[in-house]
Amino acid sequence: MFETIDAKMARLDAARPLPPYTLKSLQEKLFLEWTYNSNAIEGNTLTLNETKIVLEGITVGGKTLREHLEVINHRDAIMYVEEIVQKKEPLSEWQVKNLHRLVLKGIDDDYAGRYRGEQVFISGAKHIPPAHFLIQEKMERMMDWYHKEGFLLHPVERGAMLHAIFTGIHPFVDGNGRTSRLLLNLEVMKDGFPPVVIKAENRLAYYEALDKAHTTEDYRDFITLVKEEMENSLDLYLSAID
Repeated sequence: MFETIDAKMARLDAARPLPPYTLKSLQEKLFLEWTYNSNAIEGNTLTLNETKIVLEGITVGGKTLREHLEVINHRDAIMYVEEIVQKKEPLSEWQVKNLHRLVLKGIDDDYAGRYRGEQVFISGAKHIPPAHFLIQEKMERMMDWYHKEGFLLHPVERGAMLHAIFTGIHPFVDGNGRTSRLLLNLEVMKDGFPPVVIKAENRLAYYEALDKAHTTEDYRDFITLVKEEMENSLDLYLSAID
């Protein structure tokens, strides 16, 4: 299933190290698109160019403070992901909570980094997240899966599964989607892959694949979607060396 990805990754590895400016510009492009699309999926109305302007420290007229904070916070969360990758730290619940704390910083500080204490429902989905008193147990099971079964999977499959399992638990009141996509990319980046950008234009297929995974435990559609988006990221990198 991952033969094409592995072949492209091998070509990229053979070309490393990439020229510094080329690498920097590729990373900036993907990080911008990751921030824009991840926020757009959740309803942020800033365009790609407006997101770029906000990251440069300029406010956009007619947009809410929350939308500006979502961009700044996502940038800070990506920086935290990069720090974890560089230090080669194993995944922990503490890191998950820290990522979420960064996502909601200044937006909802009372719930930032804290598991929810009430029942929630996901609009448009058949899946109903577990009761709040089951969250700690579910998160511990997720971490146990990650360090055992997950460790044996291809990095892209492991990242996709981690994303799907986490969103099924929906441990926080808000910010689960952004946090899950940060976790996905934390996993693939640990193995040298570029980040996966789930595009806002694919939102419907993305939600349907997740809901299918949560209600039937059939993760194949979601893994395929992530795999295709990873190929797009690899193709971008390979275009710089071809």
